[in-house]
Amino acid sequence: MPARDTESSEQSPTEGPFARVGVRSPYVMLAISLVGFSIAAPLIRLSAAPALVIGAWRLGFTVLVIAGILIAGGGWRTWRTLSRRNVQLSVAAGVLLALHFWSWNASLDYTTIAASVTLVNLQPVMIAAFSARWLGERASRRQWVGIGVGMIGVLIVGMADLPGGIGSLSTALSQSGALFGDLLALIGAATGAAYFLIGRTVRRSVPLWPYVGLVYGTACVICILLSLVTSAPLAQPPRELAIFAGLAAGPMLIGHTGLNWALGYLPAYVVNLTLLGEPLGATLLGAMLPGIAEVPSPLTLVGGAVALSGVILAARRG
Repeated sequence: MPARDTESSEQSPTEGPFARVGVRSPYVMLAISLVGFSIAAPLIRLSAAPALVIGAWRLGFTVLVIAGILIAGGGWRTWRTLSRRNVQLSVAAGVLLALHFWSWNASLDYTTIAASVTLVNLQPVMIAAFSARWLGERASRRQWVGIGVGMIGVLIVGMADLPGGIGSLSTALSQSGALFGDLLALIGAATGAAYFLIGRTVRRSVPLWPYVGLVYGTACVICILLSLVTSAPLAQPPRELAIFAGLAAGPMLIGHTGLNWALGYLPAYVVNLTLLGEPLGATLLGAMLPGIAEVPSPLTLVGGAVALSGVILAARRG
């Protein structure tokens, strides 16, 4: 295998794979990706399938689409020129993505929504800290403020769903029965952070579709294996398959793929911070869907607005 990769064909966002549909700015792509991610929670709420099965099917549908893109455009040939290091990193990112899907979703079976959301959204802090050490990309003071504001907003959203407020969160975090769920949420934060850091590293030299093909393909295989080990039913009725297809189209092809594209041009902590706006988007969509129709509380809307303010503050160009 050659020691060096071919040069990425996406040297400029204006020439990237989304330029044909008018998306030439990574910041615009972050906003579009946020919409894609916001669809995830309402669709998962409508599904009755186990978390690992949902992950396996949403990744499976996504891999089929990406395989078609790679075959039609000849992008699969790029795999022949990838260095062993980039192949290994891409596979590792896929493993981390699968573990992130499993650990975060599983944490909700043991701890409160507020505790899970708060702990898993430590990702931006982890990424900003390790980006400075591993990638030489240091967050500015303003960006650290934006990260802090965004996390406060997410915490407010979590408090809106927690009876008893902040005191109940402290109790939930300290109860022995919830500690396992808290640990799973922290694992979700760590695996999610590492997934984005690897993406920032590899996407500097590897084009989008060959990269996500390796990552999503690996994640799909891991989710299938975990489903088989845990005896989770992979066979699902047509209604569930329709939900999985929606998850592939929105959160995966638009959400994750859009963020992976943006990683080629923006620091990982800026890209990841976009996810802090997901709770507000998911809440608003959940309120509009007839099958859910959950009206958000004023505190939820306030927290969402605070989180989005932090995202905008940290993502603004210097």
